[in-house]
Amino acid sequence: MASIAADDGIRLHYTEAGDPSGRPVVLLSGFKGAATSWLYQVGPLAAAGYRVLSVDLRGHGRADRPASGVDMARRGQDVRAFLDALDLRDVLAVGGSMGGNTIWSYVSQFGADRLAGIVVVDQTPKMLNTADWPHGFYGYDESNVETYFAERIPETGHGTPLWRRGMRLVRLVRAMKGAQRTLTPGDLVLLDDHAKADWRPVIAATDVPVLFTAGAESELWPSSHAAAAASLAPRGSSVVIATAGHGTNIEQPQAFNKALLDFGSALTVPRRP
Repeated sequence: MASIAADDGIRLHYTEAGDPSGRPVVLLSGFKGAATSWLYQVGPLAAAGYRVLSVDLRGHGRADRPASGVDMARRGQDVRAFLDALDLRDVLAVGGSMGGNTIWSYVSQFGADRLAGIVVVDQTPKMLNTADWPHGFYGYDESNVETYFAERIPETGHGTPLWRRGMRLVRLVRAMKGAQRTLTPGDLVLLDDHAKADWRPVIAATDVPVLFTAGAESELWPSSHAAAAASLAPRGSSVVIATAGHGTNIEQPQAFNKALLDFGSALTVPRRP
């Protein structure tokens, strides 16, 4: 485990595996998740020759937990701090859930010059359901925009119940051991900021290859979000992983890893200094 300091001194932690000279793959976990959520991706990526960096942003995993709240802009700034500190270029950025939209926050503020490709794991770019976007969080619309996430992440009644997921649940428990379950007031501020954001214009303006993946049985939103988001991107594609919930990369790692590695192998050869 290593760490770097953001511009305000907060320590961000990360683990590294694979070939130090390989293309960097930066793995960003979702809301309340930790770098351990990539348990089933690190080995296959390293075996494929990548330099694999699993990151804990502030407030997550082993990173510092500042008393002040965190918003999506700050998460994007932390990604920049990490990429700059290690001088990473031609990066394959992979974000799970909120980690996916954290990539869009980074791109919206700093551009995509350091990125070779982006993979988003079961995250709609707009959580609020509207007439022009029916692919948001189940039950969340303009009638309850100020209250829906005020106290917790609501149960939706969609997807396969946890107790019926068998080995999928076992994998979730193993990979999410570093996650924090209690929601602090600061967590709720971040959740609200995330829920109200619309990253579609950023996607439309980002000219690097993007793969949007979705769990066919996601408990948070319809899997149609992946194809809809891909249609916005100049170089977008999508895949729906069968028999997978929101933790798509954890529940069905073999299918997800194939999609990820196929996407990575199609990217251009990294530029050399």
